[in-house]
Amino acid sequence: MAGLDLDWIHVFDEVYQGGSVSKAAERLGLAQSAASTALNKLRLHFDDRLFTRTAQGMLPTPRAQELYPALREVLAQLEIARGSRVAFDPATAQRSFRICLTDISEVVLLPALLGHLRQAAPGVRIETEIVSTASARRLEDGEVDLAVGFMPQLDAGFYQQTLFKQNFVCLVARDHPRITGGRMTVKRFSAEAHAVVSSSGTGHAIVDKTIARQGIERRVVAHLSSFLGVARIVARTELLVIVPRVLGEVLATQEAVKMVEPPFALPSYAVKQHWHERFHADAGNAWLRRTMAQLFGGG
Repeated sequence: MAGLDLDWIHVFDEVYQGGSVSKAAERLGLAQSAASTALNKLRLHFDDRLFTRTAQGMLPTPRAQELYPALREVLAQLEIARGSRVAFDPATAQRSFRICLTDISEVVLLPALLGHLRQAAPGVRIETEIVSTASARRLEDGEVDLAVGFMPQLDAGFYQQTLFKQNFVCLVARDHPRITGGRMTVKRFSAEAHAVVSSSGTGHAIVDKTIARQGIERRVVAHLSSFLGVARIVARTELLVIVPRVLGEVLATQEAVKMVEPPFALPSYAVKQHWHERFHADAGNAWLRRTMAQLFGGG
């Protein structure tokens, strides 16, 4: 067993039980590429393929079946040792967590999280801050416990877990005089006046790049720094704005606005939670991550 990395053993265990590298990565909060790398290192270490891809998933080789009891015992002993740590009991805990969020996440996710904590963890307090260029350093230093949003700058060097996938819709006033149905043409899209939101951590740069690549014209008359006031602006003007669907669904219940499907394809993106490896084993941080995944994961 000399020279084995503990993370490799966790990947081995998850693939053995679940028959999938991607599912193993998801359960461990790893990028799939990181899980694949760990598996490849295990294969080199044991000079065996360990798992073979079949119609039933990744099935263990005879060598993997032989190794499994010993590797499981390693993990079991570590769990026993870890049990000596102070556990995190959400029902009695008195702790503050700082979460780095986008303005969209504050509108869409934070109310549900706070509502859940009121019942499940009444002594837990949440502090938030907006995504910035300092977010990576603050996660590393422990000044921020978790970062949630579209943050490709954190994909390398941080643990991550996809919560849900997101795409885009157009938002217009409910009584817009020229956009009356659930769809519009590219010609109508280009003819309307637009508001554009430039907010970090929201995936909105994808929209700008896609529109430019397709050569679609957009008459922008307002540049906004946040999504927080966009519904009221749209409801009181004839402006058109592109927003993430999950935000559009919330705003359509709060203001006189409606969602309209864009007249061209826009890519989706993954909303993830990110945390630094220094705090991966922290019981409170792990509980917060599980809570976020339970509340918002799977979409």
